[in-house]
Amino acid sequence: MNKQEHAQWSSSFGFVLAAVGSAVGLGNIWKFPYMVGESGGSAFVIAYLFCIALVGFPILVAEWLIGRRGQKNPVNTFADVAASQGKSRSWCDI
Repeated sequence: MNKQEHAQWSSSFGFVLAAVGSAVGLGNIWKFPYMVGESGGSAFVIAYLFCIALVGFPILVAEWLIGRRGQKNPVNTFADVAASQGKSRSWCDI
């Protein structure tokens, strides 16, 4: 039985940057529309949420399709695609 390697962060600094990016993104999604809506900008909030869905939904579907087609996480699936195309896998390394 082959032992699979698990992905690891290359440095703790990279992990901190990813955690901060996640927190900032969540703050953008939740707090900003709330603040604008309280100030009377509800029409803007509706347009803002529509734009978030317009961008976010295709990305979500793309990740689902990548996962189903590759039966792996996105990084390993893209590495396999790069290898099958004869291209360098270095862009897939974390």
